[in-house]
Amino acid sequence: MPEAEDVRRVALSLPDTSEKIAWSMPTFRVAGKMFATLPEDETSIAVRCPKEERDELVLAEPAKFWIADHEAQFAWVRVRLAALEGEGELRDILADSWRQAAPTRLLDSYPELGLPGGS
Repeated sequence: MPEAEDVRRVALSLPDTSEKIAWSMPTFRVAGKMFATLPEDETSIAVRCPKEERDELVLAEPAKFWIADHEAQFAWVRVRLAALEGEGELRDILADSWRQAAPTRLLDSYPELGLPGGS
């Protein structure tokens, strides 16, 4: 089961990513744009996810994904770390969120990260 330090290590391994404390929690940003947070007691992460996909994920795997009330109007989803199948799934989720926030120049520079499943 991935833990908070795994989230930090994997997120910071993505190109041009930095960590910044905001709202009293670690946030991860690509080129200054937030793509993941490690909220509350660090047992979950919040990541970018298009609303249509987010709703499908929550319906398909409610033990793994949920929508925090204060994030419902935004394209974000929560992921329970304990429900992940391992670091590979964590990496895929973080890379997908990174792609949604990364500027085109980074997507062009790292084509292996530019498409889903390419992480």
